[in-house]
Amino acid sequence: MKIDRRLTFIGVMLIVLSMTMATQYATTKVSYTFGIVHPSNADIRFVGSDNSSDAAGRVLRITNNASGSRNVVISLGDWMPNSAKNYTAAFAIVNEEGFKVNITHINISGTGAYNISIYLHGNRTTDAVSEVASAKVLSVSAGVAQHTAVNCEWILAAGDGDTSTMNGSGVNKVLTPWDTTQHVRYNHTSTQFAKNNTRDYVWVQISISVSSTAPDQAAATGQIWIHFKANTHS
Repeated sequence: MKIDRRLTFIGVMLIVLSMTMATQYATTKVSYTFGIVHPSNADIRFVGSDNSSDAAGRVLRITNNASGSRNVVISLGDWMPNSAKNYTAAFAIVNEEGFKVNITHINISGTGAYNISIYLHGNRTTDAVSEVASAKVLSVSAGVAQHTAVNCEWILAAGDGDTSTMNGSGVNKVLTPWDTTQHVRYNHTSTQFAKNNTRDYVWVQISISVSSTAPDQAAATGQIWIHFKANTHS
């Protein structure tokens, strides 16, 4: 019996050792690459157009163009009570990624946000309200987002990675040269219109409506959040 017990113990140890020896460990690695670039050269970028009423240049601007300090802002000027202002081309949103990108919705927060409405639309020189239904989307009305993440307000066509143009490199290309004062790319086209699901850019109209009883606000500030969604699988 003693021999049997010893043999049994040895057998159990051999099984445990074989299980331990069967455990395998491996190490591998994969390299990654990405870049941090000027906002005007990003895969999804903003392009300026309209000038602001503040006489300092475009609505869209970078006030400090030093590396590490390049924050894009929009300056909408000063307006008195009982007035309205439309920047029909405050800026364009451009997709340079190699696949379509959806803009699901836009929301806004901050002081005085209730004075602001935002449209996505096709013709930079036209008030979005007067465009046909297929060429415009009311995204924010008096500070209130009109859609959520489950929606799709506009589809930006696939881009080509060339930040010197919008809408590809063909006959309908739109150049986006540098504004060296406001440190952004810009465009003034009046012949090429953004088209939902067809072209890689869309114009953003920002409208300000100030009531007759609005109190003074020396420096109303806030954030505009633009939400994107894309399916990249084939």
